[in-house]
Amino acid sequence: MLRTDGTAVSSPTPAIRPTGNDGPTLGELLEFAHRTAADPGVLARLPRRPGERSWISLPAPGGAEAWVIGWPPGAETGWHDHGGSRGAFATASGLLRESSIAVELPTEGWRVLELADGVDRRRELSTGRGRAFGPHHVHQVVNPSRTEHAVSVHVYYPPLPLMRRYTRDGRVLRLTRTEQTQEW
Repeated sequence: MLRTDGTAVSSPTPAIRPTGNDGPTLGELLEFAHRTAADPGVLARLPRRPGERSWISLPAPGGAEAWVIGWPPGAETGWHDHGGSRGAFATASGLLRESSIAVELPTEGWRVLELADGVDRRRELSTGRGRAFGPHHVHQVVNPSRTEHAVSVHVYYPPLPLMRRYTRDGRVLRLTRTEQTQEW
C-alpha cells in the first residue's frame, strides 16, 4: 500500500480464501512461514551442507505442508511452479532474490509461451521478509550471496502434487520437466 506521498506502508496480509477451496488462507500460510522462520528450535534442526541445498519437512496447519530450506551461497531453484498449490515463504536468515512472472499462466496444456513485455517482477527478501502467492505462480529463487548461507520456510496448500520446471530464454518460457513428489 502507498501513502499519498508515495512512500510504502506495511500492512498485514489479508486473509484471502480462494473461492470453493478449503484449507488455510494465504494470510494464514504466510503467518505460519513467518512464525516458523523466527523459531530458533526449528531452524536448528536443519542440516547445512556446503555447496548443496538442504531441507526438512514440517507439519503445517490445516493440511498444508511446510519445508525449512537451507541455501548455500549461489544456490537457486530454477524456474518452476507448484503444481496448482498456493503458498508462502519467509526468509529466516540471509537474503533470497525472487524473480517471478506477474501474469496468471495456465498450469497445464502448453509447452512454450512467449511472455509479454513488463511481466517480470523481482524482489529481495531479507531476514524476516516473506510473501504469499496463488496457484498459478511461476518463479525462481536464488541466494545471491557469494559467502552467506540463507534459510527460509516454505508452506503450500494443498500439499505439492508436482512441480513443473521451466527454462527461460528472454521472453520465451519453455516447460522442460514435470517432477512428481517422489523425486524430491
